[in-house]
Amino acid sequence: MRRVVAQLSFAAVSCTLAACGGAPAQVTPVAPAPEPTVTLQVSLADVGLDVAALDRAVDPCSDFYQFACGGWIAKTEIPADESSWYRSFNEIDKRNEAALREILDNVAKDNDSKLGKYYAACMDEAAVEATGVAPITDLLKEIKALKDVKQLPELLGKLHRRGIKPLFHLSAEQDFGDATRVIASLDQGGLGMPDRDDYLKDDERSVKLRAAYRKHVQAMLELAGWKPKDAATATEDVVKVETELATLSKTRVERRDPKGLYNKMTRAELVKANARLDWNAYFLPLDVSPTEVNLTSTHFFAGLDGLIAATKLPAWKNYLSWHVVRATADVLPKKFVDEAFNFKKAVTGQAEQKPRWRRCVEDTDDSLGELLGQHFVALHFGGASKQAASELVGAIRAAFTDNLKDLAWMDAATRDKAAAKAAEMAFLIGYPNKWRAYTFETDAKAYAKNALAASSFQVAYDLARIGKPLDREQWQMSPPTVNAYYDPQRNHMVFPAGILQPPFFDAKFSPAVNLGGIGMVIGHELTHGFDDEGAQFDAQGNLKNWWTPAVESQFKARTDCVAKQYSGFEVAPKLFVNGELTNGENIADMGGLKMALAALRKVREKQKEVKVAEGYSEEQQLFLANAQAWCGKMRPEMEQTMVKVNPHSPAKFRVNGPMSNLPEFAAAWQCKAGTAMNPGSRCGVW
Repeated sequence: MRRVVAQLSFAAVSCTLAACGGAPAQVTPVAPAPEPTVTLQVSLADVGLDVAALDRAVDPCSDFYQFACGGWIAKTEIPADESSWYRSFNEIDKRNEAALREILDNVAKDNDSKLGKYYAACMDEAAVEATGVAPITDLLKEIKALKDVKQLPELLGKLHRRGIKPLFHLSAEQDFGDATRVIASLDQGGLGMPDRDDYLKDDERSVKLRAAYRKHVQAMLELAGWKPKDAATATEDVVKVETELATLSKTRVERRDPKGLYNKMTRAELVKANARLDWNAYFLPLDVSPTEVNLTSTHFFAGLDGLIAATKLPAWKNYLSWHVVRATADVLPKKFVDEAFNFKKAVTGQAEQKPRWRRCVEDTDDSLGELLGQHFVALHFGGASKQAASELVGAIRAAFTDNLKDLAWMDAATRDKAAAKAAEMAFLIGYPNKWRAYTFETDAKAYAKNALAASSFQVAYDLARIGKPLDREQWQMSPPTVNAYYDPQRNHMVFPAGILQPPFFDAKFSPAVNLGGIGMVIGHELTHGFDDEGAQFDAQGNLKNWWTPAVESQFKARTDCVAKQYSGFEVAPKLFVNGELTNGENIADMGGLKMALAALRKVREKQKEVKVAEGYSEEQQLFLANAQAWCGKMRPEMEQTMVKVNPHSPAKFRVNGPMSNLPEFAAAWQCKAGTAMNPGSRCGVW
C-alpha cells in the first residue's frame, strides 16, 4: 500500500533466522489485557463483519484466508471491465465513483465550472471523434521535422513538458542527503511494456507479450496515419530502442535500494558524464535550471549516452512518435482507445473496456483531484470521521512505541532513535489543509486539449518545487482515493478520505473491527518507516544510518528471513511470490497486524463490556476484519503480471503470512503446533 495501491495452496514455508542467517527469530508476544467483566452476545453484522464471506468448511488453522473469505470468493465474479476485484478497495471505489459521478454530472451543468467543463468534454464522444488526431498533429510534425540527433534533447524537453515521457523521467524530489531541500531527479524510463524483464526474458508469458506488443504498436501507428509497411519498420525500431533501454534499466528489486538510487552530481558533472545530451537545450523548454541533479542510475544514463550515438535519426523519430501516440491514446477517438485496450487485455486479462463515464470520472480525478476532492469531502467525509481516524493513528503509534521496549534484539541507543522517529512521524488525514489551485483553462468541447493542459500543469507544478523549501504537507493522492501511503523523506503517513470507509472503517463498527481494518492499514504505513527501505532514513527523512552495527545485523537477518519465507509462497503452479521485491510490504503487513492487536488490547483495558460475535472473541473479530478487508479475486493474466511488478504480495499471503508469523493469532484460534497457521518456526521484525 505505498505510493503506490492484490493463491492457491498455502505453503507453510518459513525459516528461523538461523536458516536465513542469524540468530533464531524472536517474535515478541503482545501482553494480554485483563478481560472486561460484562459480556454481550451480538451478531457478526453488529460489529461490522460479513458472515456470508466465511467458509466454515475450512479449518482457520489450515488456511485462514479461505476461512474468512471463501464464501465471498465463491459468490463473487470479477466484473467484465475489471482485471481484479476486492471486497475492500473495489467496493469502496465503486461507491466513491458513483458519488463522484453525481458531483460531476451536477457541475457539468455549470458552464463556468473548470471541473464541469473538463468532465463534460471527456463525456462528449462526438466532439472527440470530430477532433480526431488534431491535438497531437503538431507534436508529430515537429518530430518528423528533426534534422539531426543533436536536436533530440530540446524536443525531449518539449515532450516531457507536456507529460509525454520517452527515454527518461525528470521530477522534483527531496535530496536524500538533506530532506529539507528539493532537487531535480532523473530516472530511467521510456518503456511501453509493464516491466524491463518483459523485453529480456524468454518465458512463455514474456514471448507472448512481446508478440502482442509488436502487433499493438504497429496497429496504433497505422491508426495515426502510417502506411502498413512504414508502421512495420517503425515497430521494429521501437522494440529495438526499448529493448536497449530495458537492458540498461535496473530491476525492480535493485530499485528498492535507496543508496543505489542516490547519485547526486552538479550540473557540470552531469554535462560531462552525458556529453551527447545537450542538457541546457533539454532544460530550457521545461523552464528549469537546476544546479544539482540526482541520477537514480548512473549506468542507465551512461548507456543512454551511447544509445543516442548508436541509433540513427529515423529510428528516434519512430520511437518518439510512438510515445506521443501511446501517451495520448485514451483522449483520442474510439479506435485509439479500443486498440490501447487490446494490449491492456493481453497484460491483465480484463474482458471489457470500462464504460466511458467511469473513465471520465477517473481522469477528472487524476487531473483535478483536489478540486473534485473539495466536493467529495463536503458531502462524504464529516469531521467526526477525521477525529476518530486521528485517535486510531495515535493508538497505533503508542502501540509501536510500547512494543519497542520488548524487542530484545534492539539496544537502548537504537531503540531511542526508533522511538524518536515514530514521535516525529506526522499524519495527514482525509484531505489537505490547503487546497491546490489549478491555473490551466478547460474547454467543454476539447477533451484532448484539456488533458494535455492538465499534464503540462502537473509537470510545471512539480518542477517548480526545485530549489524551493519543502512543503511537508503536500499530498500525492487526491482525497477520494482508496489508498494510503508513507513517505520516508517527509516521514509522514497519509490517509485520504476515500479509504476511511467500510469495510476498513466505520464509526458504527466495534473497536476490534476498526482496528483489524483501518488500524492495520495505519500500522502498515507506520511500519514502512522501519521496513528494510524506510529504516535507512532517519527521523528527519535523511538517508542516514542511525543503527548500531550489532542491531543493524540483527535487523538484516530478520528482514532476510521474511524475504526467504515469502519466496516460498506459491501463488499458482510454479509461480511464487518474489520475496525480495515484496519485502518492505510484507514487513509492513506483519508490523501493522501486530500493532493493531496491541492497540486493541490497550483499548480493552478501559472497556466495561466485551462483545462476543456469534461465538467469536474480540481478538478473533480483529483477525476476521483484517482478512475480510483483503478478500479478492484476480484474473490469471493480471496475477502473472502483478507477481512480476507489484511490491505487494497477493491477497492470500497478505493475510496468511502475517498471521502465521504472529503467536497471538495461533493462541486466539487455538491452532495446534505444526499447522499451517502455527508453523514450527516464524519470522519476526517488529
